[in-house]
Amino acid sequence: MTVIGWIILGLLAGAIAKFLLPGRDPGGFVGTTVIGIAGAFIGGWISARWLDHPISKDFYDGATWASAIGGSLVLLIAYRILFGNSRG
Repeated sequence: MTVIGWIILGLLAGAIAKFLLPGRDPGGFVGTTVIGIAGAFIGGWISARWLDHPISKDFYDGATWASAIGGSLVLLIAYRILFGNSRG
């Protein structure tokens, strides 16, 4: 998959993570989108590095989607914990 494919996957993974964890995010839509893209890259890297599941070249691979959504969820939770109370 190309970098563009990972960005598109990240956008969708961020939207799915936002759907699974509703509520106000400190960064709004843009922050959630960036978290989704970063989560897709980090989830894919962790999957390939430590879970011994190489990154698939197929956009529709279930394990690739699961790692992207999982990475997005982890980053979204961490972002809420770190910056969730910064709004007054």
